[in-house]
Order: sequence, then C-alpha cells, then structure tokens
Amino acid sequence: MLRNTFAISGLSLLFSWFPMIFAVFLNEIKCVPFKKFVQTVTTIPNFISWVLVFSIAFSVLNSTGVVNTILMGAHIIDRPIDFLKSTEHIYFKQWLWLTWKNAGWAAIMYIAAITGIDEQMIEAAKVDGANRMQIIRHITIPSILPTYFVIVMLNLANFLSNGMEQFYVFQNSFNKEYIQVLDLYVYNLAMGSGGYSLSVAVSILKTIVSVILLTLTNSFSKLVRGEGFI
Repeated sequence: MLRNTFAISGLSLLFSWFPMIFAVFLNEIKCVPFKKFVQTVTTIPNFISWVLVFSIAFSVLNSTGVVNTILMGAHIIDRPIDFLKSTEHIYFKQWLWLTWKNAGWAAIMYIAAITGIDEQMIEAAKVDGANRMQIIRHITIPSILPTYFVIVMLNLANFLSNGMEQFYVFQNSFNKEYIQVLDLYVYNLAMGSGGYSLSVAVSILKTIVSVILLTLTNSFSKLVRGEGFI
C-alpha cells in the first residue's frame, strides 16, 4: 500500500512540469478560436466524475472495446486484451488518466501567471531579435517558475493523499495489489468488519505526516525563495 502511494505520488511529482509546459504552448497559439477550443476541451474532463471516466475507459479498453477492435482488425493481436485487468505499467496508466482529467484545469493557474508578465519585456526581447522559443526560455518560463514551485511544494505536503475515487473505480481483483493507495486502504478498512478503529488511526497518522511535510516545505520555501506559501 505504501509502495503504491509513493509510486503514484512520485510519478505525479516527476511530471508536475507538464501542466506548466502545456500552458506555455497553449498561450503561444495565435488563432484565438482554436486556442479557446483546446483550452475548453482539456478543461472539461476536470468536471467529469471518476465513475464516468471509468465508463469511458471500459468502453475503449475492455476485451470488446474500440482498441481491441482496431488491433484485431489490423491483425496486430490474435486475441483480445483486457487492459483494465492488466497489472503491467499500472502506475503509469493511472497517471495518464489523472493527467488527462486534470492537466487542462491545472494549466489555468499558469495561464493566469503568464498573462501577468510585463509586455514591455517581451517587446524589448523582440526588438533585440529574440524568437518565440527564446522568449519562452528566457522570459515566460522564468516568470512562472515561482507559481510552479509553490504548487510543487503544496503537492509535496500532500504526498500521502492520492484521493480514493480514481483507484476505487479502477480497482479489481486482478490489480488490487498494485492500485490500493493509502486513502483507498483506509476506506476499505473502515468499510470492512472490525477495521474502523485502525482506519481512524491510519488517517490520524496520515494527517500528522501531512502537517509535518507542510511545515518542512514551507520552511524550505522561506529558505530558498525568501517567503513561505502559508
């Protein structure tokens, strides 16, 4: 359970830069209608429940789903593969679903930070001959890095909290060993016979650890950035 929690949280931290880069390149789209379309399409999944996400995954990835139909039609595989029952690369697959659901919403904060960049700096860079990639590298990204660091530190403080909805709907008897994170473990304990007291104890311990991590990351922020986030 701790292995699963650390693996999934670690993947989220490892790729925590993705929404920032997505926001940077989304901001570079010059066609306003297309830009709004992409932002809308990538933000809407955040408001979809995990039950509906699993329904989509089941329709696409089960043994009679779209993916198997295409693969078998192209003679790439001889028999259907039930991807939802597979334990291979399960941490990465869960991270992909989480990213698909939250990346667009997370990018909004970075887009807001980008809009706060002084236009005079960008215009001065263009006058000096900087191209778009140079402006992104030397102006845009450095300007939004403080926002990124604050979000990363908050995620560090929340390292043990993966939520349970995603893993609850995706768990089955085949992948339970690899998908049960701390929050889901607490829920399963509470709903099981005689496990309520232990689930409360684990929840209290998780809260204490989260408060300690929050204090440490805030102190680190003060040391590095000169200011904390709380």
